[in-house]
Amino acid sequence: MAKKKNELWEWTKALVIAVLLAAVIRYFLFAPIVVDGLSMMPTLHDQDRMIVNKFSYKIGEPERFDIIVFHAPENKDYIKRVIGLPGDKIEYKDDTLYVNGKAYEEPYLEEYKKQVIDGPLTEPFTLKEKIGQETVPEGHLFVMGDNRRFSKDSRHIGPVPMEEVLGDAGVIYWPIEDIRIVD
Repeated sequence: MAKKKNELWEWTKALVIAVLLAAVIRYFLFAPIVVDGLSMMPTLHDQDRMIVNKFSYKIGEPERFDIIVFHAPENKDYIKRVIGLPGDKIEYKDDTLYVNGKAYEEPYLEEYKKQVIDGPLTEPFTLKEKIGQETVPEGHLFVMGDNRRFSKDSRHIGPVPMEEVLGDAGVIYWPIEDIRIVD
């Protein structure tokens, strides 16, 4: 009888430790997320399953062109690409991104740019026109979806406060045929 009690206690301890470990990993380090919509096409597809690395931004700032997950104003989590960092001056003209006056290539948009025949993929704008400021405010990011014509992003909701960023979404784990690290 004592041996069965001891075995039950060992199994209970192992189960409690496993649940606590899973909770810590999910809350502080990694979490699953499902892509909802087409705003990040062609990079991400609707219903792709991804892993959010929450730890990445605990030790450093996001970098330009990272794909991040953040809490949006509609009490929903969004997945978008970082275009502007704090202090950056952002402008689009002739379907080209300019950051602080320097043109940047966006290779992840090339597929869509080839398909567009009725104007630019990204409509021209300046940061001043979209958010009423010349530069991305301190402590904020300017984000955009890769599917520029059909993305609700910083052009509509404004810059994203850093404290709303959950982490980096860099790995697709489902569907199986799409497993990859995302640039």
